[in-house]
Amino acid sequence: MLIYRKMKPQDLLVILKKMTRDGRNLSCRGLAASLGMNPSSVSESLERSKRAQLVDRNKKRVNTLALQEFLVHGVQYVFPAEAGRVGRGVPAYVSASPIKEHLTSTSDSYVWHDVKGTARGQQIEPLYPTAVQAALTDNELYQLLVIVDTLRVGRVREREIAIAELTKRINDYAEDLSVSYAAM
Repeated sequence: MLIYRKMKPQDLLVILKKMTRDGRNLSCRGLAASLGMNPSSVSESLERSKRAQLVDRNKKRVNTLALQEFLVHGVQYVFPAEAGRVGRGVPAYVSASPIKEHLTSTSDSYVWHDVKGTARGQQIEPLYPTAVQAALTDNELYQLLVIVDTLRVGRVREREIAIAELTKRINDYAEDLSVSYAAM
């Protein structure tokens, strides 16, 4: 019996890590270690992403067009988030790069909860519990997660900025892949 397995938040975390320079060539074990997950969870995640056509059939390359469409039009409904209570953490949403540079002023500060964090602000639930720690070791992943949170929480202007930043990163990923394949 075939059981339909729906996408889970960790699936996006794995896909986003695969888009980073550090994550492109990692095995399931390497991805798991860098994301604070176990290898079987990463393998299952990649299988769900393959079924959703967010990665290729070999689970090596991200289907950037499908991912962009899902993030822009669906992530806010499938994995919604909202600002909560004030606490300490790591800057997130419009309080972090690459979004904050495009805004002239934001009176509110937003964070992902982290007891070791140095910022205070309204807490945004991260996409996945291990996302914050993974982001702290990979700036590209951090920025992608900030973009995704802006698409999950943001208002129209903020979402427009996030879409432009996402498009830049998707184009960079596609260009890097084409260069690496041309070198083979």
